Amino acid sequence: MFESLSEKLQDVFNRLGKHGVLWEEDVKAVLREIRLALLEADVNYKVVKDFVDRVRAKAVGEELSRALNPAQQVVKIVHQELVETLGEPGRLELKGRAPYVIMLVGLQGSGKTTTAGKLARHLRSRGHFPMMVAADTYRPAAITQLEVLGRQINIPVYSDRGKVAPPQICVDSMNAGRERGSDVILLDTAGRLQIDNEMMSELVAIRNRVQPVEILLVADAMTGQEAVNIARGFHEQVGLTGLILTKVDGDARGGAAISMRAVTGVPIKFLGTGEKLGGLEPFYPDRLASRILGMGDMLSLIERAEQAFDEQQTREMEEKLRQGEFDLEDFLDQLRQVRKMGPLNELLGMIPGLGKQLRGVEIDQVQTEAQLKYVEAIILSMTPGERRNPKILNGSRRRRIAIGSGTSVQQVNQLLTQYRQMKKMIQRLNQGKLRGLPRLF
Repeated sequence: MFESLSEKLQDVFNRLGKHGVLWEEDVKAVLREIRLALLEADVNYKVVKDFVDRVRAKAVGEELSRALNPAQQVVKIVHQELVETLGEPGRLELKGRAPYVIMLVGLQGSGKTTTAGKLARHLRSRGHFPMMVAADTYRPAAITQLEVLGRQINIPVYSDRGKVAPPQICVDSMNAGRERGSDVILLDTAGRLQIDNEMMSELVAIRNRVQPVEILLVADAMTGQEAVNIARGFHEQVGLTGLILTKVDGDARGGAAISMRAVTGVPIKFLGTGEKLGGLEPFYPDRLASRILGMGDMLSLIERAEQAFDEQQTREMEEKLRQGEFDLEDFLDQLRQVRKMGPLNELLGMIPGLGKQLRGVEIDQVQTEAQLKYVEAIILSMTPGERRNPKILNGSRRRRIAIGSGTSVQQVNQLLTQYRQMKKMIQRLNQGKLRGLPRLF
C-alpha cells in the first residue's frame, strides 16, 4: 500500500545523502518534498502540516547526531515522527465479565464480514472461544456469508434469519454465547453505502443494549482521505474504541493509515490483507513506519513464518538437514509452508533493503502462483521413490512426469535444477562455507 510514498521518500533521502553537512536550505528542500509526498499519498493536510513542523523543529535543533550523515539523520527524525503520528499500538481491551462483546461497524463493502471471520480466527489462536453474530439483516446473503466463514474456521455463528430486529438479535446472542461457553461475541452489524441516520440509530441502540467492550470501525484503506471522514462520522455517533484497516495490500496510497489516528484520536488495532482468513495482523506503528521508509519489517515476517510453519515439521526438517538429507518431498513441504505466509511481493517488501533493490521489478503474483502450482503438480506426479531419490529420474521417467502434470520436460528439468541448487546452498550454509554467514544449526 505504501509503495508510492516509500519510493518518493527514499528518493528525497538519496538526494540528501550526497551532501556532507545538513544545511538549513537542505532541510527546507527536504521538508517541501516530504510535504508533497504525504499530500499525494492522501494524508490529511492538517496532519501533514503538524508532521512537517515537528520534523523541522528537530532537524534544525540540537538533536542531530554527528555520527550520522544528513540522510540518516533525517530518516531517523522522520521515522520517529511517523511513529508519533501513527500513535501507540492499539490492543483489544477484553476486561470485566465475560462474554466480551466486540461490535464491528462500517460502510457496506469495507470487508466487515470477512474481517469478523479473521478476527474470530485471531482470537481463537490467542486462547479465546469466540462466537460470531449475523446482525446484518439487510444485505442479501450476509447471514449465509458469515455462516460459510464460520464453517471454514469451525467457529459458531448465531443468526435469527431476520425474524427480529438487529438490536434484539445482539441481545439474544449474548445468552446463546453463555450457553455455548463463548467468552467473546463478535457482532457483524449492517452497513450502508453511506452514513445515514437510520443506520446510526440502529448502531446506537445495539451499543446501548449490549454495552460492548470494543466498537471497532472496519475501514477500507482504498477509500483514501474519505476513510478519515467516515471514521470521524462513526466516532461522533457511536464512540469508536479502535480501527481495523482492510485491503492494505492493495494499491491505496497509504494516507488513511497515517491520518486516521491523528484526526480521530482512535487507535488502529489491526491491518487486514487479502481475502484469506489468516490475513489479519496486529498494528505496530514502528513497524509500519519502517515499511513506509523502505526499512523493511523483519519482525512481522518472522511472526508470519512462526504461524505458517509447523513446529514439529520444522524440527524434523532441521534433523534432516543436519544429516545432509533434503529430498523433493521436503522441497514440496517447504514450498507449501511459504505459500501460507502470503503474497511473494508482500513478503519481499518486508526484508530490509530488498524492497529498494526490487524497485521497478514487476512481480506478477498471478503468474508466480501459477508457477508454484506447476511445481507442486510436477512433484505430485512423481512416485514416492522418485521424490525421495531424484537421481533415478531418467529421460523416460521425466517424460511420464511431464505428461502426468500437464507440463513439459523442460519444466521438469528446470525444477530439478532448482532443487539441486537449493540443496547445495543449504548444505553449504549448514557447513558454514558461505563467507560471512554462520552455520544454520
